[in-house]
Amino acid sequence: MDNRAIGRCLLFLGDVTEPGFAKTAFGLRDWARERCVGELRLPQATVSAGLPQLTCEQAAAQGASALVIGVAAPGGGIPDAWVPALAAALDAGLDIVSGMHVRLDALPALREAAARSGRRLVDVRTPPADIPIATGLPRSGRRILTVGTDCALGKKYTALALSRGLAARGADVSFRATGQTGIMIAGSGMPIDAVVSDFVAGAAEILSPAAAPGHVDVIEGQGSLFHPAFAGVSLGLLHGSQPDMFVVCHDPRRDHLLGYPASPLPSIETVIAQTIALGRVTNPAIHCVGVALNTGGMDAAVAEAEIAAYAARLPYPVADPMRGGPAFERLLDACQETS
Repeated sequence: MDNRAIGRCLLFLGDVTEPGFAKTAFGLRDWARERCVGELRLPQATVSAGLPQLTCEQAAAQGASALVIGVAAPGGGIPDAWVPALAAALDAGLDIVSGMHVRLDALPALREAAARSGRRLVDVRTPPADIPIATGLPRSGRRILTVGTDCALGKKYTALALSRGLAARGADVSFRATGQTGIMIAGSGMPIDAVVSDFVAGAAEILSPAAAPGHVDVIEGQGSLFHPAFAGVSLGLLHGSQPDMFVVCHDPRRDHLLGYPASPLPSIETVIAQTIALGRVTNPAIHCVGVALNTGGMDAAVAEAEIAAYAARLPYPVADPMRGGPAFERLLDACQETS
């Protein structure tokens, strides 16, 4: 996927009432703000990305070329209630860009509107054809993978922040997106959760190919090795990406897996030990270089105390990448160590 596939865009928030379902909109707002002209919400929506409220016609007049579906409905489908607004966007001259599991052209009303208007239906969550099975062979270059104690707690933001921080230091670095939002931000990547399970590790190998010895790929993690539903994709990504280093992402406010109250959250130490044990299958030198805490919503003093407490407990740099500061600089230092 190329950045030009989206260009400037209007973010569609549908009728969402749960902020957790609007990760795509928030991600584009936070990491590609210059491309977001505004947002479009249905009357039932209570969640906003804080952007100007625009109609499709107003967005097109301001240079938008696409409406991006910025929310993920449960099950990855497109509710019937959204279809009239999406069809109207096509008629207003905007492409539709989606990261949902269901394909846009599977909906007759959208297929007909696209044909009528001459606009495109762009499905980001479509892996390339003929992905090979993994070889497991070592390859040149260095790789950092973000892993998590749970899902939806900052693996993408951490990978983006590490990439940006290392680039600011002059490093030769690439962000490697593995989810629909990351792909929309970066303009390229691999929708790893849409790949048939036998080929996930192979997909990760082609996502981060052999590179110059000094080049660093920062790979966006997915799921959690301890998640009862999503551990499979996490393991395939771990084996295929062959990370030399990994950063554990954690939300200190959680005590159980999101949406799974009967599943306690694993400790950071347990995640580190399991990631090393499983990662050694394809990279015997894998090691942890730090911990990224998600302290969003905490005031500065509470967040600083939380980071300090974890740093005192763990033999690794601990930081909230979104807050930056000396703690994050120490995490970047660890990412640049060669042994």
